Amino acid sequence: MSVILEKIFGRRLWPLFVKELRQIKRNRRLVVSLIIPPTVQLILFGFALNPEVKNLRLGVVDESRTGESRELVSAFVESRSFEVKAYYASPDELGRALSAGNLDAGLVVPEDFARQRERHQTAQVQLIVDAVNANTATIAGGYAARIIAALNQKIARAAPPPAQVQQTSPVITETATASPDANSVALNVGGPQISRASITPRIALLYNPGLQNAWFIVTGTLGTLLVLNGSLVSAASMVKEKEAGTVEQLLMTPAEASEIITAKIAPLFLLLAADVGLALGVGYVVFGIPVRGSLLLLYFAGSLCVLAGIGIGTFLATFAKSQQQAQLMGFFVNPPVALLSGVTTPIEAMPHWLQPFTYLNPVRHFALISRGIMLKGAGLNVLYPNILALLSFATVLVGVSAWRFRKQLG
Repeated sequence: MSVILEKIFGRRLWPLFVKELRQIKRNRRLVVSLIIPPTVQLILFGFALNPEVKNLRLGVVDESRTGESRELVSAFVESRSFEVKAYYASPDELGRALSAGNLDAGLVVPEDFARQRERHQTAQVQLIVDAVNANTATIAGGYAARIIAALNQKIARAAPPPAQVQQTSPVITETATASPDANSVALNVGGPQISRASITPRIALLYNPGLQNAWFIVTGTLGTLLVLNGSLVSAASMVKEKEAGTVEQLLMTPAEASEIITAKIAPLFLLLAADVGLALGVGYVVFGIPVRGSLLLLYFAGSLCVLAGIGIGTFLATFAKSQQQAQLMGFFVNPPVALLSGVTTPIEAMPHWLQPFTYLNPVRHFALISRGIMLKGAGLNVLYPNILALLSFATVLVGVSAWRFRKQLG
């Protein structure tokens, strides 16, 4: 132990470490980039990345003009997922409004809607969705199906007939041109007829009872910010040494290459590790995200994530001769790291051939760790596979980047 301490605080490594700290202190842009961008990005991601769809602009063609049709339109409005913007006289006018981008969806209620309800027959309505945004169209179709299902249960409880209950069955048409006359695919989501609501579900919401989307987004993007910020800052710091020509001056000193690399990585690691505490503070103050598990374990995992980011940035710096080159090379690495992490979109939604590659992403493992510790209160006995994977990534990335940098120094 004394040998290690003597080597750290000896005549070569410690002065190099202090030199790096003083150089970082003089670089005000670097210090600002470690504080302001992560804070702003975390807040923006928490508020902006919201998968919930509300107030979709709905156009209505009510050819029935009865109390039953108005009840159907009211069910769509009361869900707060749809907002009636205008009523149209014909489906053609509705189609033109959808094509112009004035509406997100259109509801067509046929003339015999009330008559079919009185005869206890399945009444079909048509929902036309602008499917240019496929995600919004899918969510809107799901909302419409649930609204119709709830209305059917309400009708069944109110007056169940002897044989069957009249139902409202939507025909959902999704089209990129939003025109009823275009080629489209009709999906009947009415389902089987029910005689009465005999099963009542009881839903228990675990870990996030308030259904706060920001809790899921912020705990996932935390790892993305640590890796991306670590790679950008470390790459810029390393390349700046090449541009300033101070690397050659360091080679003239008695310090070994390993000591030079350690002295350059250690200050960056300490500063970037402070971003973990900053991000946790922002998540708690702005979004009220709890930390139900071990804070020490979470900080340790965040430090490994920072090391992985420093390893990526240092590795890129060994191939770049200027900061502009390092930034351009980062565009080939950082976006795939963010997209293949499962932070904002579920990994299960990706193609099957692409899903195995996500295991090679340190952000994926840290997202599972942060959500497990902060929201579920999970411990090391549950998260140890992800901790080991993150430790392996940090070791390999830092080791390879240090080997490359040492080779260049040699």
